[in-house]
Amino acid sequence: MYEPPTESTEEHPGEIGLVQWNDFHWEDSFVCDSGDELAGFTIRYETYGKLNAEKSNAVLICHALSGDHHCAGIHSLSDKKPGWWNNLIGPGKPVDTNKYFVVCTNCLGGCQGSTGPTAINPKTNKPYNLDFPLVSVRDMVRAQHLLFTKGLGLSGIYSVIGGSMGGMQVLQWGIEYPGFVEKLIPMATTARQNAQAIAFNEVGRLAIMQDPEWQEGDYEEGKGPNVGLAVARMMAHITYLSDAGLEEKFGRDKVLKPAARSHFDAEFQVESYLRYQGQSFINRFDANSYLYLTKALDRFDLFSPSGQLEDQLEKIRSRTLVIGFKSDWLFPPGQNRIIVHAMLRCGLDATYAELDLTLGHDSFLVHAPDLYTLIRNFLAA
Repeated sequence: MYEPPTESTEEHPGEIGLVQWNDFHWEDSFVCDSGDELAGFTIRYETYGKLNAEKSNAVLICHALSGDHHCAGIHSLSDKKPGWWNNLIGPGKPVDTNKYFVVCTNCLGGCQGSTGPTAINPKTNKPYNLDFPLVSVRDMVRAQHLLFTKGLGLSGIYSVIGGSMGGMQVLQWGIEYPGFVEKLIPMATTARQNAQAIAFNEVGRLAIMQDPEWQEGDYEEGKGPNVGLAVARMMAHITYLSDAGLEEKFGRDKVLKPAARSHFDAEFQVESYLRYQGQSFINRFDANSYLYLTKALDRFDLFSPSGQLEDQLEKIRSRTLVIGFKSDWLFPPGQNRIIVHAMLRCGLDATYAELDLTLGHDSFLVHAPDLYTLIRNFLAA
């Protein structure tokens, strides 16, 4: 069967070590883009490094669909699983915690401590489930802004960095709060999803909703549509990879131990890998949150009704570096380039870089020295 790789410390200049999450509670009304209202919300976040005396070195990390606030370090000596961007963030790393005060949040609608469908609805004292409002990427960013201004007392951010759904948040930050962020680094992202990306999300949602254990979203804690959620994750994970990357990693290698017990057990290593991805996902993610977040992705659209991207992007006042990956077929390089082209037509300070990596959409998450150099140099410039 597939065995997950152990975390490599190769070329890691330093490690953050133990970290603890924090909760920001907003107790006033929060009206979502859908028009629905939350009586308040909680945003869970982690911080790394120290805020300088001028409060000018804050860096916000925005996570992708399946991510959370734990992007670096470890939580305890008994739980040594590092954060999902541990290769990028830490002492001496591209996002150097000796220089920057780094913050990562679990986005609104998530399921790792921030208010989402699993949170308790104060009106019913039961989980929101499908009574939770449809949240947008803009709602996620507005909630983060309240954390930075009201919770952390900051009047600006040095940089906002993120890939995929995180990249959408980065762009929304620049649009929603012009001048608040000095530098934007969106990567492996898009100004709006195309029909193919929406189609994949819809099939994943249907896999969840057609699982009998979904119970119209009203399943008990610890239960739920595990089969549907695992299938949704397996299918989505295929879109995060590339044909070349899968071939390089697995090819047609077969499972050796234990041997397949029936005709339809995992026969090939790639099958075992996908089953592992599905099983590990249901142990840490909520099915209703998956529905809400994928719908937020589908609705994200920076194009104006007239079809002009410039109408939104012209609001940005931050220096911007957009990074695309040649093998990414979920949000391919062309979708990243058009963002920069529109910004340049607006006379904005924007740069595009494209990296030739073989690992597809997930290339921004793996060990990639060229990516590290781009980020390190852009932050230092």
